[in-house]
Amino acid sequence: MSNMTFAKKTDVIIVLIILVISGISWWGYQHFSAEKQVKAEIYYYSDLVMTVDLQEKEERSFALPQDEHVVFHLYKDGSIAFEASDCPDQVCVHAGRIRTSGQFAACLPKGFVLKIVPAGEHDEDDTDIVVGR
Repeated sequence: MSNMTFAKKTDVIIVLIILVISGISWWGYQHFSAEKQVKAEIYYYSDLVMTVDLQEKEERSFALPQDEHVVFHLYKDGSIAFEASDCPDQVCVHAGRIRTSGQFAACLPKGFVLKIVPAGEHDEDDTDIVVGR
């Protein structure tokens, strides 16, 4: 039998360093992105139809006049989600809650896109999303 070891001491040290750097990076991202205020933008076929303040700390469900079968839900923790839709695949509902800048959910059969953006840093004239009819 040969004297084989599972991992060398230097391999273990390198893996530990990578894990520590990854953990610090993840914590920093979560810590600093959580401090930024965000808002939700709701688009209907590429037109911004509503902006939702996620700092309201209010829980409520709402629909938009463009399609009252698509229901959104705002949570007290500052997240928002598609609560219901009569679209066939329900991908939007299964996307769950979103709250971090850059996250989005879409109900493409109904033409809705829900997007989280930094509060105060977005101009309504910016073109971000194009959804065809």
